[in-house]
Amino acid sequence: MHWVLQGAWKAGNGDCQLTGLPTYQGSPECWAFKTSMNEWVPIAKEYDPLKAGSIDGTDEEPHDRAVWRAMTARYVPNKAVSGDPHLTLFVARLNLQTTEEKLKEVFSRYGDIRKIRLVRDLVTGFSKGYAFIEYKEERALLKAHRDANKLIIDQREIFVDFELERTLKGWIPRRLGGGFGGKKESGQLRFGGRDRPFRKPINLPAMKNDFYSEGKRERAWSRGDSRDRKAGERDYERSREPRRSERERSWGYGKSERDLEHRVREDRGGRATEGRERERKDRNREAKDGKG
Repeated sequence: MHWVLQGAWKAGNGDCQLTGLPTYQGSPECWAFKTSMNEWVPIAKEYDPLKAGSIDGTDEEPHDRAVWRAMTARYVPNKAVSGDPHLTLFVARLNLQTTEEKLKEVFSRYGDIRKIRLVRDLVTGFSKGYAFIEYKEERALLKAHRDANKLIIDQREIFVDFELERTLKGWIPRRLGGGFGGKKESGQLRFGGRDRPFRKPINLPAMKNDFYSEGKRERAWSRGDSRDRKAGERDYERSREPRRSERERSWGYGKSERDLEHRVREDRGGRATEGRERERKDRNREAKDGKG
């Protein structure tokens, strides 16, 4: 498996190498990195509430109370549920008006159905929007799992997955803070399922060499990034210089407030002087006309 992020991991001859960095043969970080990448899967093989609350399954502390509640929960699957869990599909996001007959009509096209259980409220009898469908053959189960997901039934896009309550070790239901999926608005997304699989971790192992310590190497990268950013800012400022100089000449930009005030006063004084000189000439002209 090859994974690229500010470098590339290369497996071969027992080496662990990051492009641009020295080779570390047999280092603990190298083997930990190899092991974590080889063991990484997008779908959880065992339910861990802490990992399910993380987008890449690497959280070390719960980030919300629901995750903590799921971690402390002691859930036991309902023993009263009958049927083969390995031949059962979980169908969710159903229209509340969808009936067992409608589900049988849609899902029977994939194979023979043994049992359909539409979950209803014990008090009102209304549908809760999800159901379990048990098939007679595994081939039909796999076909429905592959093709029925995101089908439109009664104007609603449904979600189809295998039953997890009795098949996934450590399963905690949604009502106890576990489960998979969720809505962004709730702020309680759960990853590792079909709806929201894990993303590849982006943390590289801490590597050290003879020239830089771990902290210095990180700071060196940040300095390079800052240099690029500053260079871009300088280019932008240079492009603005001609336009800015024109505005300064026309609008007086770049001068202090005192200079601008003095300039305004001079303009006002000049206009007043011109007015007085004009009045004096008018009076002299009138006096000459009167004598004549």
